[in-house]
Amino acid sequence: MAVSTSTPSACVSLTQAVLDKPQGLNNSIALPGYDRRRLTAGIVHFGVGGFHRAHQAMYLDQLMNQGEAHDWGIVGVGAMPGDRRMQEALAAQDYLFTLMVKHSDGRIDARVIGSMIDYLFAPDDPEAVIERLCDPAIRIVSLTVTEGGYNFHQITGDYDVDAPAVVHDLANPTRPQTTFGLVIEALVRRRQRGIAPFTIMSCDNIQGNGDVARRMFVAHAQALDAQSSAGSNAKASELGPWIASDVSFPNSMVDRITPVTTPEDIALLESSFGVADRWPVTCEPFTQWVLEDHFDSTGSRGEGGVHAERRPAFEKVGVQLVDDVVPYELMKLRLLNASHQALTYFGYLTGFRYAHEVCQDPLFIDFLLAYMEREATPTLSPLPGVDLAAYKRTLIERFANPNIRDTLARLCAESSDRIPKWLVPVVRQQLATEGDVRLCAAIIASWARYAEGVDEQGETITVVDRLSERLTRIALTQKSHPLAFLEQQDLFGDLAAVPRFAEAYSVVLNDLHQLGARVTLERLMVSVS
Repeated sequence: MAVSTSTPSACVSLTQAVLDKPQGLNNSIALPGYDRRRLTAGIVHFGVGGFHRAHQAMYLDQLMNQGEAHDWGIVGVGAMPGDRRMQEALAAQDYLFTLMVKHSDGRIDARVIGSMIDYLFAPDDPEAVIERLCDPAIRIVSLTVTEGGYNFHQITGDYDVDAPAVVHDLANPTRPQTTFGLVIEALVRRRQRGIAPFTIMSCDNIQGNGDVARRMFVAHAQALDAQSSAGSNAKASELGPWIASDVSFPNSMVDRITPVTTPEDIALLESSFGVADRWPVTCEPFTQWVLEDHFDSTGSRGEGGVHAERRPAFEKVGVQLVDDVVPYELMKLRLLNASHQALTYFGYLTGFRYAHEVCQDPLFIDFLLAYMEREATPTLSPLPGVDLAAYKRTLIERFANPNIRDTLARLCAESSDRIPKWLVPVVRQQLATEGDVRLCAAIIASWARYAEGVDEQGETITVVDRLSERLTRIALTQKSHPLAFLEQQDLFGDLAAVPRFAEAYSVVLNDLHQLGARVTLERLMVSVS
């Protein structure tokens, strides 16, 4: 996305809008109703992207507008080289940004979010990040580092200690490059200084995201422990067990469709609201956050008299605080997230380029509802108070919102981090209970066809995936070896050796090659009806 770097003469900057409230400013844009100069940091967030800004930062902004949580300001951290652009864009506008909520009827609600008060770019100064994390006022470290950011093997779930950046961090624990290294070095120092540990709160689309985060951070710490036992780093001794017992990792389920910001979004904000924003965020009206209330209290006062409540009063702004998030996250991952994968490859191959185009086509609506009803829903636990039928209808309505313009290219990206977590568990549970798997098989076959990197008109598909080179090379062999893609055990385990699944997969893959995506889908829907 091309980030705007200047303020048009007819517009005011976000800083001007918030501090000066100049005459002529469009009154329909909502501004922070609190004095941002009085905010202090309570949260450090890794992975500041569109979703975090449309979700967690938005909830905190709402809470601050109620006169609450003024000691819970967010300090963003970018640990990846590509995060520099976000840091520069936000720093230039006092870490303010605009959230544009796009309704299906064309209406747009715009509000300036003020809950972020700083942003540190770790590659420039990892020590500054570590010391900020050591501040006793920081009580939560939150994460939206994407599914691939947890550095674990897709099948075994083990932490990859051989990843180059991890190898570097283990050898240089005080000069880390990764989120894991930065956070753990801060925990080491807090422990040494007698400062209570912060809660690590994952907000990524991973089943059991808090549990996964716990395993990965503990594994990194245990690798440091192994070094300390040889005398190389005595201060890290028994760090792993301490993190496992003393650091809280609540699970959460998060939900809001947040497409990539486009130059058109920047121009729309300027023309409709008179405000210049280098990197605004757009999103749908729907938002949900279900969070386990597992935050260890650090007492009423921290070191130096710093106020130290365990968490903001999230429940006052609609966050659902629960004891067990699993039923909610399974509902979301297997219905919403997996349905995105169901529509995206078939849709792209058919010729669509946006999710709303796909979900205005009756054939695709029938396909998505059939997947949700026949294969996903049987794997879900009872969820008291939730109308699943209504939830499924709402999903189709959300996907069909023409003003969100969520690209299929975005939904097709990083499939190797998504399909194994969102769809393969549905397959395994259905196989274990003798349930139908034909629609799941079709979805994976459509990914395999998409991964060939050429569409039905012979045009190149840009496959965005950490495994793209390998997967495209393998996919290009599948006309002569139909199970080549499915045989990737790090993604699918032994599914290629399960006849019932492999046969259903092969039929759809062959139809995709011979008949094209739309006819394949038509034949599939006849066969399962």
